[in-house]
Amino acid sequence: MAVDDSPPSGPPGAATDGWVGFRTHDEPSARDLAVIAEQLGRPPRGVDAVVFRNHDGEPAVVQTSPRLPDGTPFPTLFYLTSPRLVAAVGGVESSGVMAAWTEELAADADLAAAHRRAHEDYLARRERVAHVPRIAGVSAGGMPDRVKCLHVLVAHALAVGPGVNPFGDRTLALLAPKTEEDR
Repeated sequence: MAVDDSPPSGPPGAATDGWVGFRTHDEPSARDLAVIAEQLGRPPRGVDAVVFRNHDGEPAVVQTSPRLPDGTPFPTLFYLTSPRLVAAVGGVESSGVMAAWTEELAADADLAAAHRRAHEDYLARRERVAHVPRIAGVSAGGMPDRVKCLHVLVAHALAVGPGVNPFGDRTLALLAPKTEEDR
């Protein structure tokens, strides 16, 4: 599967996939790691890169190593760190949309194929970072058969751009700012 290694999608403040920010692929600075620790309320583990930043330049999505520093396999390649984004996605999750989307996934062959491609993209990107046999073939967010964790699906969508993760894209569309003040 081809993996898009395109450059960041825009300058700070650019509207990206329904959330204001920009794609990047920066090695985390000491300041980034301190911000991420504050966002998470704990020290970050296995952060390889900041892959999406909020409009203010703060980390919002990080790429984590498939094997944590203590050797533990970690299948979640893309991880949301922005508290605002985590809360917003949690609000969508609590609406019950995942059950409806899972039913739609079972009934729509084209949507199921797109979700499977997202799963394959996720696996290919993680494999390029490191091969960890224990998690080979296991992606995240319920892929490829269900919609389980919108946080992971949104993190994937923000990290790689639109058109790759259909449910990440849908969730971001639900979060699109309605007014300038919402940004």
